[in-house]
Amino acid sequence: MAGLRKKQRIRLIIVGLVLMAGAAGMVGYAMQDGIEFFRAPYQIAEDVPGPDVRFRLGGIVEEGSLVRGEGLETSFNIRDNASSVPVRFSQVLPDLFKEGEMAIASGYLVDGVFMADNVLAKHDETYMPREVVDALREQGVQHEGVEPEPVSGM
Repeated sequence: MAGLRKKQRIRLIIVGLVLMAGAAGMVGYAMQDGIEFFRAPYQIAEDVPGPDVRFRLGGIVEEGSLVRGEGLETSFNIRDNASSVPVRFSQVLPDLFKEGEMAIASGYLVDGVFMADNVLAKHDETYMPREVVDALREQGVQHEGVEPEPVSGM
């Protein structure tokens, strides 16, 4: 009788582990399209992602690069100190979007042009996403809202 209970417990544990592994696999599969990694223009220049890789591109909207086409078609460049990436966008830009300010775009890189399906503009004078600040600091960009790294040990 004791041996039978032990076998039932082992079977129950194995079934539970299989169910948990299946659930974890399903969650991972469902999330694979929802995960977007941030990249700065210099990172794209160093390692060009494929056209099927969705990511967020962030930096400063390059002065003089904003061109409004027919309808909602808009093109502009997002830059950091090292590189600039051309962006195409076919929807309404946010009200706060302008040249010389921070922006983050989500989409795909196709033939060297970032095809954005969503653009976010800096919402006030003090906020800047942590990824953008870190990427700009790495490149030594001096821009409003990007403070130099504090010096410690003095």
